[in-house]
Amino acid sequence: MMRGNIAQLMQQAQKMQENMQRVQQELASLEVTGSAGGGMVSVTLTGNKECRKVRIDPSVLADPEMAEDLVAAAFNDASNKIDAESKSRMAGATAGMPLPPGMKLPF
Repeated sequence: MMRGNIAQLMQQAQKMQENMQRVQQELASLEVTGSAGGGMVSVTLTGNKECRKVRIDPSVLADPEMAEDLVAAAFNDASNKIDAESKSRMAGATAGMPLPPGMKLPF
């Protein structure tokens, strides 16, 4: 009886790991765009938070300090969107299997 439970747990853990690896691959190919200043600045990141594209409305460039702030804000917006997407996809991948508190997901 006990041995069957352990085998089942091992199987679940294996499946969870495969799901998590699949989700990581999906996230890596994901592109997310964050914006700031009402869309005057946008930053596109991959799921691995590599910057793919930065778009800056020329009107913003007249004020370099504001431009810098908006680029940072747009980057953070994209980064937060990736974190949220990653969290929800990982929750799906772990399929309700409880992760020990404080256990960081592998990335």
